[in-house]
Amino acid sequence: MTPQELRALCLSFNAAVEEFPFNPETSVFKVLGKVFALSSLDKEPLTVNLKCDPEDAVRLREEYAGVVVPGWHMNKRHWNTVTVGALPDRLVRELVEDSYDLVVAGLPRAERLRLDRP
Repeated sequence: MTPQELRALCLSFNAAVEEFPFNPETSVFKVLGKVFALSSLDKEPLTVNLKCDPEDAVRLREEYAGVVVPGWHMNKRHWNTVTVGALPDRLVRELVEDSYDLVVAGLPRAERLRLDRP
């Protein structure tokens, strides 16, 4: 998956936006003001921080040791840093979607319904 494909994937979700609150190099993808993905799209190797269920986070870190690690500069219990090119594209897409869904699940019900994600 290329940086452009990762950006397009993150922006493909309802109400997703890209912002640069930290610096011009770090893309922060949000849904209704809440972060679901962060990436420095120009860095090699390409990595992305994604929210993850705590139990799944541990399992993924064990299964993909060195490729999925605790989230850099994030709450290590809820975030993973994923090396994009070292995983199948399908898995990366699933992890990004899971991150988006976890963030949306934490939104008030009215906002979830507006996003068509009850």
